[in-house]
Amino acid sequence: MHIVVMVLGVVAGLGFWWYRMRAAGDAASEIIDAAGRMRGSMRRKRIRSQAELSPLTAINDPIVAAATLLASIASDDVALSPQREAAIREELSGLTEADRADEALVYGQWASGQIDEAGTVIDKLGPFLATRLNEAEKHGLVDIARTVVAADGPPLLTASHRLRRLTQKIGLEVH
Repeated sequence: MHIVVMVLGVVAGLGFWWYRMRAAGDAASEIIDAAGRMRGSMRRKRIRSQAELSPLTAINDPIVAAATLLASIASDDVALSPQREAAIREELSGLTEADRADEALVYGQWASGQIDEAGTVIDKLGPFLATRLNEAEKHGLVDIARTVVAADGPPLLTASHRLRRLTQKIGLEVH
């Protein structure tokens, strides 16, 4: 009888430790799954942020970049007023052909509509324009932005901050 009790004790002990090992394996598997989900979430966030900025990364023309910047600043937290849109179109027409200015404005409005904040557009396109424009053109861009912001439309509460940020990002000295 004592042999049967001993065999049952050994089987019970083995069963207990087998159950504990299986539970530990399940816990380790859950930890690995959670780490994989977190890593996947981080990858998706990175891809989402890259896709979010893709309308800006596709810009390789200073006129389109300027149109996008102007549309973004003029429509920061408000709808782009017809007067500001006309001001952008008029200013761009002075720099290039009317057809090209219209195309640049259409793309600029679309691209700036894809990005939530004008600051992001300025941060992304400012360095691009800084390398493409000379000093006079940089000052001209800031003057154009001031003209567009001054056009009729809903008040732009962040306009002075955005113009200052633009001035810094294109490499002009800020006083």
